[in-house]
Amino acid sequence: MRIVSSSQMRSIDANAINNYGIPGIVLMENAALAVVQEIKKILTIEDKKIIKGQKAVILVGKGNNGGDGLAIARHLTVLGMEVTVFLFAGIIELSGDTKLNFELFQKMSGKVISVEDEKQLRLFKLALMQSQIAVDALYGTGFKGSIPENMASYIEDLNKSELPVLCVDIPSGLEADTGKVHNSVVNGDVTVTFGLPKLGHFLGQGPIYTGRLVVDQISIPEYIINEEKIFAYLLNDDVIKPLIPVRHPHGHKGTHGRAVLIGGSIGMSGAVILAGKSAQRCGVGLLQIVVPEGIAETVDLGVIEATVWPAKDYEVLTNGSWKVIEERLAGANACAVGPGLKQTELFLPVLKNILKETEVPIILDADALNLISRELDILNLRKGKGTLILTPHPGEMARLCGCSIEDVQENRLKLAVSKALEWGVIVVLKGAGTIVASPDGRVFLNSTGNEGLGTGGTGDVLTGSILSWLAQGVPPLGAACLGVYLHGKAADILKEQYGSSGYTASEVVECLPKVRRGIDNS
Repeated sequence: MRIVSSSQMRSIDANAINNYGIPGIVLMENAALAVVQEIKKILTIEDKKIIKGQKAVILVGKGNNGGDGLAIARHLTVLGMEVTVFLFAGIIELSGDTKLNFELFQKMSGKVISVEDEKQLRLFKLALMQSQIAVDALYGTGFKGSIPENMASYIEDLNKSELPVLCVDIPSGLEADTGKVHNSVVNGDVTVTFGLPKLGHFLGQGPIYTGRLVVDQISIPEYIINEEKIFAYLLNDDVIKPLIPVRHPHGHKGTHGRAVLIGGSIGMSGAVILAGKSAQRCGVGLLQIVVPEGIAETVDLGVIEATVWPAKDYEVLTNGSWKVIEERLAGANACAVGPGLKQTELFLPVLKNILKETEVPIILDADALNLISRELDILNLRKGKGTLILTPHPGEMARLCGCSIEDVQENRLKLAVSKALEWGVIVVLKGAGTIVASPDGRVFLNSTGNEGLGTGGTGDVLTGSILSWLAQGVPPLGAACLGVYLHGKAADILKEQYGSSGYTASEVVECLPKVRRGIDNS
């Protein structure tokens, strides 16, 4: 699914109106009808078979979003609902299609309350108590900054009510390009967005306040949308299913990918075990693990289907491990470095060799990233060689970029895209709403995963999953997207079973085949 910025959606709208002759009022009418359709669904569930006689309260601003709200009010009135509109603008401020819809609603004797002082707030509270649904049409995708103070108290009361809240295009107070909230924001149960979904629905705090997202193309033809250069996409089952490799009936372990996993240290054997099990649960044919001698037996027992190759180092991998690593890479299809590695500068020469001496696709995670952050020019050794995938969490990304974690979290999309281009790598920026950015400028936002993944070992599981798909021949960008999506979806299944906490990284591993099968059979 494609995702656009607010300026891209404005460009698509303008193209439809100015170059293809689709009147703006038609688009507004279609938007209103899309929202009304969702309102019908909400109000006719269970024993409520009709919406006639039910009441709605609609918050309306002065812009096109407000025009949508007034058109919605008109259609609901035609259906027999009692609608009260609270207008947060002077009538003189209304213009264009918004003004036209205001006039049409007035001609139907529609009830409009202009918000001026505390008296209207009391009326608003009363209307909320008497209504069955509320519609937020205050601000659209052009909103940036803070909600005005006089409006914030209305939003607060709206959020406190027990009414289902439907947001028009985007929750008011949420920035469409970043998902940022500066003070007040409408907490939507359902958001109906128009044309294409917006970046802010999935970034930052967007997923919290958007609720269930419904996308309606409002009659904009596909060929008009295709004229816009769109760089962002949402990962979902439809995108992921074609990426899952089909097993040939006569395939064997040698044809299902050879992967090399490098990492581990005394006290950190669990990280490499989790990554190894994840790779196997995603179907890799042969897995070889290179670890320090001191944990080789533990890892061998933890991942019995893999072959474990101990380096001469006892506690951590150092420059003495290169020979065994070089031998394993010779026949490999993919390699991952980092889980449980620990930061020792004695491993830096080996890391440099891995980057410059092999064209095998490589994933760098955990302390491999922290080592690189000390000498970022190391990444240049990979140029002209094979694929490189970096999988930082926000702390690791901050070290790589030389900024604070807060800076990373405030600018996740921008940083991921810019660094993928600058470094010539695929960046998988982990965290709530994991981002996969390609050096060709494309970016994929993940729609799976939840807060339960905030526990030790889940990052190692993700590394193993990406390694497995890469070794099985999935193109690098696809392997990163596939690993991220299935990892998050496994966590979503576990959340349904156990709630938002308490499940472990090992359980995520065990759930991976079930998730893959579910998508395969869909």
